[in-house]
Amino acid sequence: MRTIMKVTIPVEAGNQAIRDGRIGAIMQQAMDTLKPEAAYFYAESGKRLAMYVFDLKSPSDIPVVAEPFFLGLNADVQLYPCMNAEEVAAGVAKVGTGV
Repeated sequence: MRTIMKVTIPVEAGNQAIRDGRIGAIMQQAMDTLKPEAAYFYAESGKRLAMYVFDLKSPSDIPVVAEPFFLGLNADVQLYPCMNAEEVAAGVAKVGTGV
């Protein structure tokens, strides 16, 4: 299922991960594991934030994708199922058909 994962990194944990060189390895591991169709990195409310759009094959993969951020960066991780425009159109076409 196409999923958005929003990773919010606390300032001090992010600062420490930059100082000790862990942040690059954690982010690269995420890219290698997720193979995202898109990844964005920005600041929100004064904190570092990463947003990944990827295919979550099974709910049992949630620990695999989230734990590196929890353990390595003390991050807040949120997961959202999402659709692209074609998927929304297909879903809307099913409304009222009983499918």
